[in-house]
Amino acid sequence: MKAWDVHNNSADAYTEFVVAPSEELALAHVLNYPNPFTTKTDFYFEHNRPCSSLHAQVQVFTVSGRLVKTLDRQLQCEGTRSEPLPWDGLDDSGDKLGRGVYVYRLNITTPEGEMADKFEKLVILR
Repeated sequence: MKAWDVHNNSADAYTEFVVAPSEELALAHVLNYPNPFTTKTDFYFEHNRPCSSLHAQVQVFTVSGRLVKTLDRQLQCEGTRSEPLPWDGLDDSGDKLGRGVYVYRLNITTPEGEMADKFEKLVILR
């Protein structure tokens, strides 16, 4: 956009936006960093509900499908990118998980009950 004032001084500005196919709650760029990791990782994601409160749940599974860890957190997001959800690599019993590939499911829920989820992989090196 270009605009002029009454003295004919001009200024340029721009904005970027994405046209979404629907208004449904959506997840994007779901990841954990670092990946692979040895002792600690953080989960991150982007969503289409800026400035809202979200309940986030991360469930970590073995490749055979056994649930080994559940993280629950209430997030107050200022924009569309989440704050980090830290994990120390321990299972629900407090034991270290073994080296290998794991699958995790990130599920987010709005106060109105809308839900979105996504599956990703992580690798533990010990």
